[in-house]
Amino acid sequence: MRRRLRGLVAAFVALPLALAAAPSAHAADPTTMTNGFYVDPDSSAKRWVAANPGDGRALAINSSVANTPMAHWFGSWSGTIGTATGAYVGAAEYQHKLPILVAYNIYNRDYCGGHSAGGAASPSAYASWIAQFAGGIADRPSIVLLEPDSLADYGCMTGAQIGERESMITGALTQFNRQTPNTWVYLDAGNPGWASPATMAQRLNEAGLRQAHGFSLNISNYYTTAENIAYGNAVNSELGARYGYTKPFVVDTSRNGNGSNGQWCNPSGRRTGTPTRTGGGAEMLLWIKTPGESDGDCGVGAGSSAGQFLPEVAYKMIYGY
Repeated sequence: MRRRLRGLVAAFVALPLALAAAPSAHAADPTTMTNGFYVDPDSSAKRWVAANPGDGRALAINSSVANTPMAHWFGSWSGTIGTATGAYVGAAEYQHKLPILVAYNIYNRDYCGGHSAGGAASPSAYASWIAQFAGGIADRPSIVLLEPDSLADYGCMTGAQIGERESMITGALTQFNRQTPNTWVYLDAGNPGWASPATMAQRLNEAGLRQAHGFSLNISNYYTTAENIAYGNAVNSELGARYGYTKPFVVDTSRNGNGSNGQWCNPSGRRTGTPTRTGGGAEMLLWIKTPGESDGDCGVGAGSSAGQFLPEVAYKMIYGY
């Protein structure tokens, strides 16, 4: 996925305590309905470890990556989507664990970046897909990250295309509100180096953030947790000042242990960050991108495709070199 870098906002203001958060789209708290986060038994890291038990890197990757709770990504590769999401949350429910899902199939996905281009064939096809995605979850507890990059990847889009995208996001949120009473949905808000807090607050609001539980930051990127918390607070300050509400946010910490070196596509020298847990200055710190999965044919992942698991990259990321 493309994470184009803008200049970091020079200073962020802390979230004023007086701002009232908008009522959650769902009253139920899925974190209290479960006992910890679900470990994906079919993650790319798990599959690699199972296929390479004699590899010298397998022990470290298994203990430090494969057994950490993280998100499972769903898209066109997932087959019948309602069946896929239903099976995944059902397996988590059986273990009394909270699953983390990523919906990543919006029409014209990664339109300006290109490394992860694809998605549904049309806006109507996406509407059908996301309705089935939500239907598969139904009333079981879950966390959903909705369409990473979709509100930040505007650089080459026309006004009509932006409006079309925002309409798809709003429609998706409506489906989750109708069908998933025990799910917290986070609308993706890019990262601190992509759009200003004011710009992102406007995009989030126009796409229907009031219907979501919150917003997500840093998916597949490398900015430190502190930078993301400052940015999330600044976005909330803009939301409060302009629209009269704020929202909780989560941060992808899977690859931000050493922060960003200014590159977004398979940079060297990065490190895994704080494992998935609640709190930490945000509502939750989550592993959303699997450490070791490629961002595309670039950097230390030259010759790979987006999403391909690269064991050497994962191994080095564990130790930060």
